[in-house]
Amino acid sequence: MSLGLVYKDKRHVFDEIEKDTPVLVYPMFEETGSVRHGFSTRLGGVSEGYFSSLNLSFDRGDKKEAVMENFRRIARTLGVQCEDMVLSRQTHTTNVRVVTEEDKGKGITRERDYTDVDGLVTDVPGICLVTSFADCVPLYFFDPVRKAIGLAHSGWRGTVGKIGKKTVELMSEKFGSDPADILAAVGPSVCMDCYEVSSDVADRFRESFDEKTWGDLFCEKPDGKYQLDLWRANQLIFRESGIREEHIAVTNVCTHCNSRILYSHRASGDKRGNLCAFLALR
Repeated sequence: MSLGLVYKDKRHVFDEIEKDTPVLVYPMFEETGSVRHGFSTRLGGVSEGYFSSLNLSFDRGDKKEAVMENFRRIARTLGVQCEDMVLSRQTHTTNVRVVTEEDKGKGITRERDYTDVDGLVTDVPGICLVTSFADCVPLYFFDPVRKAIGLAHSGWRGTVGKIGKKTVELMSEKFGSDPADILAAVGPSVCMDCYEVSSDVADRFRESFDEKTWGDLFCEKPDGKYQLDLWRANQLIFRESGIREEHIAVTNVCTHCNSRILYSHRASGDKRGNLCAFLALR
Protein backbone atom coordinates (compact mmCIF):
# COMPACT_ATOMS: atom_id res chain seq x y z
CA MET A 1 0.00 0.00 0.00
CA SER A 2 1.42 3.39 -0.95
CA LEU A 3 0.45 6.23 1.36
CA GLY A 4 1.38 8.86 -1.19
CA LEU A 5 3.38 10.97 1.26
CA VAL A 6 6.27 13.06 -0.01
CA TYR A 7 9.61 12.69 1.78
CA LYS A 8 12.51 15.12 1.59
CA ASP A 9 15.10 13.08 3.48
CA LYS A 10 14.23 9.67 4.90
CA ARG A 11 16.83 9.98 7.64
CA HIS A 12 14.72 12.73 9.21
CA VAL A 13 11.15 11.73 8.41
CA PHE A 14 8.84 8.74 8.50
CA ASP A 15 9.16 5.69 6.34
CA GLU A 16 6.14 3.59 5.45
CA ILE A 17 5.29 -0.06 6.04
CA GLU A 18 3.04 -1.91 3.62
CA LYS A 19 0.56 -3.69 5.88
CA ASP A 20 -3.21 -4.06 6.03
CA THR A 21 -3.15 -1.62 8.96
CA PRO A 22 -0.21 0.64 8.08
CA VAL A 23 1.83 2.64 10.56
CA LEU A 24 4.41 5.34 9.97
CA VAL A 25 7.81 4.67 11.53
CA TYR A 26 11.16 6.36 11.98
CA PRO A 27 14.18 4.62 10.44
CA MET A 28 16.27 6.09 13.30
CA PHE A 29 14.28 4.06 15.84
CA GLU A 30 13.87 0.99 13.62
CA GLU A 31 17.62 0.70 13.21
CA THR A 32 18.15 0.28 16.96
CA GLY A 33 16.21 -2.99 17.04
CA SER A 34 15.30 -2.16 20.64
CA VAL A 35 11.85 -0.58 20.38
CA ARG A 36 8.52 -1.11 18.68
CA HIS A 37 6.95 2.13 17.58
CA GLY A 38 4.66 3.76 15.08
CA PHE A 39 2.16 6.47 14.29
CA SER A 40 -1.26 5.40 13.07
CA THR A 41 -3.10 6.55 9.97
CA ARG A 42 -6.85 6.53 9.38
CA LEU A 43 -6.48 3.47 7.10
CA GLY A 44 -7.18 -0.19 7.81
CA GLY A 45 -9.84 -0.02 10.52
CA VAL A 46 -13.52 -0.87 10.90
CA SER A 47 -15.02 2.47 12.02
CA GLU A 48 -17.61 4.07 9.73
CA GLY A 49 -18.79 7.51 8.66
CA TYR A 50 -16.52 10.39 9.58
CA PHE A 51 -14.65 8.03 11.93
CA SER A 52 -13.55 6.03 8.91
CA SER A 53 -11.71 3.93 9.40
CA LEU A 54 -9.00 3.46 12.07
CA ASN A 55 -10.36 5.72 14.79
CA LEU A 56 -8.46 5.15 18.06
CA SER A 57 -10.60 7.21 20.43
CA PHE A 58 -13.25 5.81 22.77
CA ASP A 59 -14.41 9.35 23.64
CA ARG A 60 -15.63 10.81 20.34
CA GLY A 61 -18.89 8.90 19.91
CA ASP A 62 -17.66 5.95 17.87
CA LYS A 63 -18.82 2.41 18.67
CA LYS A 64 -16.69 0.95 21.47
CA GLU A 65 -16.42 -2.44 19.78
CA ALA A 66 -15.16 -0.78 16.57
CA VAL A 67 -12.48 1.18 18.42
CA MET A 68 -11.40 -1.94 20.29
CA GLU A 69 -11.06 -3.84 17.02
CA ASN A 70 -9.01 -0.96 15.62
CA PHE A 71 -6.65 -1.20 18.59
CA ARG A 72 -6.36 -4.97 18.12
CA ARG A 73 -5.47 -4.46 14.46
CA ILE A 74 -2.76 -1.92 15.10
CA ALA A 75 -1.44 -4.00 18.00
CA ARG A 76 -0.91 -6.88 15.57
CA THR A 77 0.90 -4.56 13.16
CA LEU A 78 3.19 -3.32 15.94
CA GLY A 79 3.73 -6.74 17.51
CA VAL A 80 2.32 -5.75 20.91
CA GLN A 81 -0.72 -6.65 23.04
CA CYS A 82 -3.64 -4.35 23.82
CA GLU A 83 -3.39 -5.54 27.43
CA ASP A 84 0.12 -4.06 27.60
CA MET A 85 -0.88 -0.61 26.29
CA VAL A 86 -1.16 2.44 28.58
CA LEU A 87 -3.06 5.48 27.27
CA SER A 88 -2.55 9.08 28.38
CA ARG A 89 -5.42 11.30 29.62
CA GLN A 90 -4.67 14.50 27.75
CA THR A 91 -5.83 17.97 28.78
CA HIS A 92 -3.03 20.12 27.27
CA THR A 93 -0.96 20.05 30.47
CA THR A 94 2.77 19.48 30.86
CA ASN A 95 2.25 16.62 33.32
CA VAL A 96 4.27 13.46 32.66
CA ARG A 97 3.50 10.14 34.37
CA VAL A 98 5.91 7.29 35.19
CA VAL A 99 4.26 4.09 33.94
CA THR A 100 4.77 0.78 35.78
CA GLU A 101 3.61 -2.83 35.44
CA GLU A 102 0.51 -1.94 37.48
CA ASP A 103 -0.66 0.44 34.72
CA LYS A 104 -0.86 -2.13 31.93
CA GLY A 105 -4.09 -1.88 29.98
CA LYS A 106 -5.22 1.44 31.43
CA GLY A 107 -7.25 3.42 28.93
CA ILE A 108 -7.57 0.43 26.62
CA THR A 109 -8.75 -2.68 28.49
CA ARG A 110 -9.05 -1.09 31.96
CA GLU A 111 -10.26 2.22 33.34
CA ARG A 112 -7.65 4.90 34.00
CA ASP A 113 -7.23 6.09 37.58
CA TYR A 114 -5.46 9.28 36.54
CA THR A 115 -6.22 12.42 34.57
CA ASP A 116 -4.36 15.50 33.26
CA VAL A 117 -1.51 13.38 31.86
CA ASP A 118 -0.03 14.47 28.52
CA GLY A 119 3.23 12.54 28.75
CA LEU A 120 4.27 9.00 29.69
CA VAL A 121 7.67 7.43 30.48
CA THR A 122 8.73 3.90 31.42
CA ASP A 123 11.70 1.55 31.61
CA VAL A 124 9.57 -1.62 31.67
CA PRO A 125 10.01 -3.82 28.57
CA GLY A 126 6.75 -4.78 26.89
CA ILE A 127 4.68 -1.84 28.09
CA CYS A 128 3.40 0.12 25.09
CA LEU A 129 2.91 3.83 25.72
CA VAL A 130 0.06 5.44 23.75
CA THR A 131 -0.77 9.12 23.19
CA SER A 132 -3.55 10.62 21.01
CA PHE A 133 -3.49 13.23 18.22
CA ALA A 134 -5.34 15.07 15.48
CA ASP A 135 -2.92 17.97 14.68
CA CYS A 136 -0.95 18.37 17.94
CA VAL A 137 2.67 17.21 18.03
CA PRO A 138 3.74 13.69 19.08
CA LEU A 139 7.14 13.62 20.78
CA TYR A 140 9.08 10.32 20.94
CA PHE A 141 12.05 9.62 23.25
CA PHE A 142 14.31 6.55 23.50
CA ASP A 143 17.38 6.17 25.70
CA PRO A 144 19.31 3.17 24.29
CA VAL A 145 21.78 3.19 27.20
CA ARG A 146 19.38 3.13 30.16
CA LYS A 147 16.68 1.39 28.12
CA ALA A 148 13.94 3.92 28.83
CA ILE A 149 11.28 5.52 26.64
CA GLY A 150 8.87 8.44 26.65
CA LEU A 151 5.95 9.78 24.64
CA ALA A 152 4.39 13.24 24.94
CA HIS A 153 1.47 15.18 23.46
CA SER A 154 2.53 18.74 22.68
CA GLY A 155 0.00 21.25 21.34
CA TRP A 156 0.82 24.94 21.52
CA ARG A 157 0.24 24.97 25.28
CA GLY A 158 2.44 21.94 25.83
CA THR A 159 5.09 23.44 23.57
CA VAL A 160 5.08 26.79 25.38
CA GLY A 161 5.31 24.85 28.65
CA LYS A 162 8.11 22.69 27.16
CA ILE A 163 6.66 19.29 27.93
CA GLY A 164 9.45 17.81 25.83
CA LYS A 165 12.05 19.15 28.24
CA LYS A 166 10.01 17.99 31.23
CA THR A 167 9.88 14.49 29.74
CA VAL A 168 13.67 14.41 29.37
CA GLU A 169 14.11 15.71 32.93
CA LEU A 170 11.84 12.99 34.31
CA MET A 171 13.70 10.29 32.37
CA SER A 172 16.94 11.62 33.84
CA GLU A 173 15.51 11.72 37.36
CA LYS A 174 13.80 8.31 37.35
CA PHE A 175 15.99 6.24 35.03
CA GLY A 176 19.36 8.01 35.07
CA SER A 177 19.12 8.99 31.41
CA ASP A 178 21.79 11.26 29.97
CA PRO A 179 20.07 13.63 27.49
CA ALA A 180 23.07 13.25 25.18
CA ASP A 181 22.16 9.58 24.73
CA ILE A 182 18.46 10.09 23.99
CA LEU A 183 17.05 9.68 20.48
CA ALA A 184 14.09 12.02 19.97
CA ALA A 185 11.55 12.62 17.22
CA VAL A 186 8.88 15.16 16.32
CA GLY A 187 5.93 13.29 14.83
CA PRO A 188 3.24 14.04 12.21
CA SER A 189 1.22 17.11 13.12
CA VAL A 190 0.05 20.40 11.69
CA CYS A 191 2.75 22.26 9.73
CA MET A 192 3.57 25.96 9.97
CA ASP A 193 1.80 26.78 6.69
CA CYS A 194 -1.44 25.29 8.05
CA TYR A 195 -1.23 26.54 11.62
CA GLU A 196 -2.59 30.05 12.12
CA VAL A 197 -2.74 31.44 15.66
CA SER A 198 -3.77 34.70 17.32
CA SER A 199 -1.36 37.35 18.57
CA ASP A 200 -1.81 36.28 22.21
CA VAL A 201 -0.48 32.81 21.37
CA ALA A 202 2.49 34.35 19.56
CA ASP A 203 3.11 36.48 22.66
CA ARG A 204 3.30 33.34 24.79
CA PHE A 205 6.01 32.00 22.49
CA ARG A 206 7.90 35.28 22.75
CA GLU A 207 7.89 34.83 26.52
CA SER A 208 9.01 31.19 26.38
CA PHE A 209 11.67 31.27 23.63
CA ASP A 210 14.83 33.31 23.09
CA GLU A 211 14.30 36.34 20.87
CA LYS A 212 16.89 35.14 18.36
CA THR A 213 14.63 32.17 17.55
CA TRP A 214 11.43 34.13 16.93
CA GLY A 215 12.05 34.43 13.20
CA ASP A 216 12.16 30.64 12.96
CA LEU A 217 9.07 30.08 15.07
CA PHE A 218 6.43 32.47 13.77
CA CYS A 219 5.69 35.13 11.19
CA GLU A 220 3.08 37.87 11.38
CA LYS A 221 0.44 38.23 8.65
CA PRO A 222 -1.17 41.47 7.41
CA ASP A 223 -4.33 40.73 9.42
CA GLY A 224 -2.40 40.52 12.71
CA LYS A 225 -2.56 36.71 12.87
CA TYR A 226 0.56 34.51 12.90
CA GLN A 227 1.76 31.29 11.30
CA LEU A 228 3.43 29.18 14.00
CA ASP A 229 5.99 26.39 13.58
CA LEU A 230 5.49 23.79 16.32
CA TRP A 231 7.97 21.43 14.65
CA ARG A 232 10.83 23.91 14.93
CA ALA A 233 9.79 24.91 18.45
CA ASN A 234 9.97 21.33 19.69
CA GLN A 235 13.27 20.77 17.91
CA LEU A 236 14.66 23.78 19.80
CA ILE A 237 13.26 22.34 23.05
CA PHE A 238 15.06 19.05 22.37
CA ARG A 239 18.34 20.92 21.92
CA GLU A 240 17.69 22.99 25.06
CA SER A 241 17.14 19.71 26.92
CA GLY A 242 20.62 18.48 25.99
CA ILE A 243 19.67 16.13 23.14
CA ARG A 244 22.29 16.07 20.40
CA GLU A 245 21.34 17.44 16.97
CA GLU A 246 22.27 14.17 15.26
CA HIS A 247 19.87 12.32 17.57
CA ILE A 248 16.86 14.40 16.52
CA ALA A 249 14.42 13.49 13.74
CA VAL A 250 11.78 15.96 12.58
CA THR A 251 8.82 14.99 10.41
CA ASN A 252 7.68 16.82 7.30
CA VAL A 253 4.29 15.05 7.36
CA CYS A 254 1.44 17.47 8.05
CA THR A 255 -1.84 16.06 9.36
CA HIS A 256 -3.83 18.92 7.81
CA CYS A 257 -2.19 18.62 4.37
CA ASN A 258 -2.77 14.85 4.45
CA SER A 259 -6.24 14.81 6.04
CA ARG A 260 -7.38 12.13 3.58
CA ILE A 261 -5.23 9.60 5.41
CA LEU A 262 -4.61 11.36 8.75
CA TYR A 263 -7.22 12.84 11.11
CA SER A 264 -6.95 16.62 11.42
CA HIS A 265 -8.98 18.80 13.77
CA ARG A 266 -8.28 21.87 11.68
CA ALA A 267 -9.54 20.11 8.57
CA SER A 268 -12.57 18.32 10.03
CA GLY A 269 -13.42 19.91 13.36
CA ASP A 270 -15.11 17.54 15.79
CA LYS A 271 -16.27 15.21 13.01
CA ARG A 272 -13.23 12.99 13.09
CA GLY A 273 -11.41 10.21 14.88
CA ASN A 274 -8.05 10.25 16.64
CA LEU A 275 -4.61 9.07 15.62
CA CYS A 276 -2.20 7.55 18.13
CA ALA A 277 1.53 7.36 18.71
CA PHE A 278 2.90 4.08 20.09
CA LEU A 279 6.25 3.26 21.70
CA ALA A 280 7.40 0.12 23.55
CA LEU A 281 10.68 -1.36 24.68
CA ARG A 282 11.29 -4.81 23.22
